Amino acid sequence: MKRKKSIWKTILITVGALLLALVVISGGILAFAYHDFSENVQKTYEPVKRQEDSKTKAANLSDKQPFSVLLLGIDTGALNRYGQGRSDSIMVVTVNPTKKQTTVVSIARDTYVDIVGHGTQDKINHAYAFGGAAMSMDTVQKYLDIPIQHYVTMNMRAIKDLVDVIGGIEVENDLAFENSGFTFNQGKISLNGDQTLAFTRMRYDDPRGDYGRQERQRMVVKAVAEKFLSVYGVSKYREVLQALSENMKTDLDQNAVQQIMLNYRDAFNNVKMDQLQGTGFMKDGISYQSVSPEELQRVQQELKDQLA
Repeated sequence: MKRKKSIWKTILITVGALLLALVVISGGILAFAYHDFSENVQKTYEPVKRQEDSKTKAANLSDKQPFSVLLLGIDTGALNRYGQGRSDSIMVVTVNPTKKQTTVVSIARDTYVDIVGHGTQDKINHAYAFGGAAMSMDTVQKYLDIPIQHYVTMNMRAIKDLVDVIGGIEVENDLAFENSGFTFNQGKISLNGDQTLAFTRMRYDDPRGDYGRQERQRMVVKAVAEKFLSVYGVSKYREVLQALSENMKTDLDQNAVQQIMLNYRDAFNNVKMDQLQGTGFMKDGISYQSVSPEELQRVQQELKDQLA
């Protein structure tokens, strides 16, 4: 792959790998890595203020209740982009230890929804810009009609550092293209951190548009998870923890993460990927995605079944 000087734009961050990373890191090495683990988890902890109702009540992790997490990839942390930013990657994760399944649903960032707490209809990724993680959680919760109990955000810098720390990843690319000074051939390709950013952000040259980009995102999530499971990946636990702690925030405190490690490991061995499908439309010169009632109901029911 050839590298030219170029500027990254917004990217879909593979924040879904966070929970997988924590689970893998815990296996076998936590006994002597406890100090590193504890210190880094504390750095990431950032609670949110939301109005209490039946849907915002946290699951009892010690009783192995199913739970949900909103994963957000934020377009800051690189390119001199700082401040609040927007969520360019949006995934809802449900984890059910009884069914031993984790379900990850991608939502297109341009999906047209009611922004809860802002009194407007807009692209779903604007909820984060308007009101941070709390408004994003409330907006997705209303839209999908399920409890959104926790959140994880990760910025652009995280994916670069994470992929580089674990020695790169391999993916099976189904579309040859060039982006940000890199050439991505069809077939199995190797990616470092910078290349992963470029690989996941391209959408304009993909006939599938943003859905093609979401597919590459899920491909990267799987590849990162598999690399974590390798002996090499686990041996880099300190570097992995540092990369995560410097570039992410979550309302999962140390106790919650430990409960997930103890009680939910089997669910992470069976990960189902899905996406909320929509169609494009224009309004006032701006492009949006509209999801049909049937498709929305399909995904809502899928997630409700996993949280039952």
